[in-house]
Amino acid sequence: MLNSTNYQVARKSMIGKMSIVKGIVFRDFAPALVLVATSLIWYVSIYTLFGDLIGKLALPDFTKTLLFGAFFAAFAISAFFGGWLFPRARKLGLVFWMIFGSIMSLSLVTIPTNNLIVNFILSVLLGVSVGVGLPSALAFFADSTPIWKRGILGGITWSTVGFGALAIGGSISFVETTLGLVILSIWRVIGLVFFLALTRAKQEPLIKKPSEKYKRILSRRDLILYLAPWIMFSLVNFAEVPISQNLLGEFATMSGLITLALSGIFAIVGGMFADRIGRKRVVITGFVFLGIEYAILSFFYENPVSWYIYTCFDGAAWGMFAAVFFMTLWGDLSENFQREKYYVLGGLPYLLAGFLPVLIEPYKASIEASTAFTIASFFLFVAVLPLFYAPETLPEKTMKDRELSSYIERAKKIVEKENAKKQKQVPNKTDSKNEDASEELQESPEDKKARELAEKYY
Repeated sequence: MLNSTNYQVARKSMIGKMSIVKGIVFRDFAPALVLVATSLIWYVSIYTLFGDLIGKLALPDFTKTLLFGAFFAAFAISAFFGGWLFPRARKLGLVFWMIFGSIMSLSLVTIPTNNLIVNFILSVLLGVSVGVGLPSALAFFADSTPIWKRGILGGITWSTVGFGALAIGGSISFVETTLGLVILSIWRVIGLVFFLALTRAKQEPLIKKPSEKYKRILSRRDLILYLAPWIMFSLVNFAEVPISQNLLGEFATMSGLITLALSGIFAIVGGMFADRIGRKRVVITGFVFLGIEYAILSFFYENPVSWYIYTCFDGAAWGMFAAVFFMTLWGDLSENFQREKYYVLGGLPYLLAGFLPVLIEPYKASIEASTAFTIASFFLFVAVLPLFYAPETLPEKTMKDRELSSYIERAKKIVEKENAKKQKQVPNKTDSKNEDASEELQESPEDKKARELAEKYY
């Protein structure tokens, strides 16, 4: 006999833990969302203003490149240092990191009037203000998210970053640079205040996870199989930025805005699928999108229609990669260890590759677009190969539990349908039997399996 009470007992016995997680995940996740989203929005915006200020200086291109190089070098070195230091007192370190970022935002106001040495020091300090705390911020996100929800929560976080960067970036583009830097300094403080308010009652984890040496981490086969394609993507993608911007011309700005908006949407889509079908399939799909977009652009780069196709595919791929590669994978791989070092290795290839457009910019006019995009397409398709041998980081039990959960939901609908039939008065029993037979014939295989599951437990 089918009834809702038995259904609830069966459901709780099989997936009770998941239902508990659904009830508490946002409360635990809110501090991580504020911390990571406000930090990445600040980074995207402050780097844009920093680039504009350096670009306006009356300096040789080589000297400007040195200033950018100082920023990225300090970024990388401080990330390794922070990955070692911050786990000792993560919350305190993150607080000082955000305060330092606010101070550095204001200090950039002096760049136009400084001499070269002072601007070099400011470039180094700005790199430190970004890199030293970012691995711990991402590690905080991973520690605040259960592995079976990390994909969608990573997607929500990056979606917030995408649309937040559009809003903040759009706002400061309409004001003077000095006021824009003041706004970003205040934005950093706002992020700090909300982070402290949300984590005030949240205790540091009592169980300290063991820390691994970088040599041991890099000897892991599963990490290398994911890291190699990620490095390949980062290098190819950023190397192509000046070339694509030169090709797109005035459309480049619009393309960037569309890509950012689409990445925010597809980050949620990619994260949702990553929690259902696994991380690997989503990542492979992203690489296929990238390969297709560059292949189309290499053959039809003079056709404006190809520019829109390129932009749409690029936004979709970026969203998937941001949710899975940047936010989720390194947390999965470090599930039993301190996470900072994993996020250092996983985050730096993407972030440091941002230096490539600076190096290629002076030579973009001499590079043939068709050849560049053909090479990019080839290397992106090659980059997919290691992923076919990479193990899935989402536990198989989690995927099976989700499949079971979907059948349980179908069983619930069947229970409700049967109960409704019993309460409904049917004058003609023959017609009722015919209707039941007709409905049984129309049942899908999934519904049939759900019905069998429901009848098994009642």
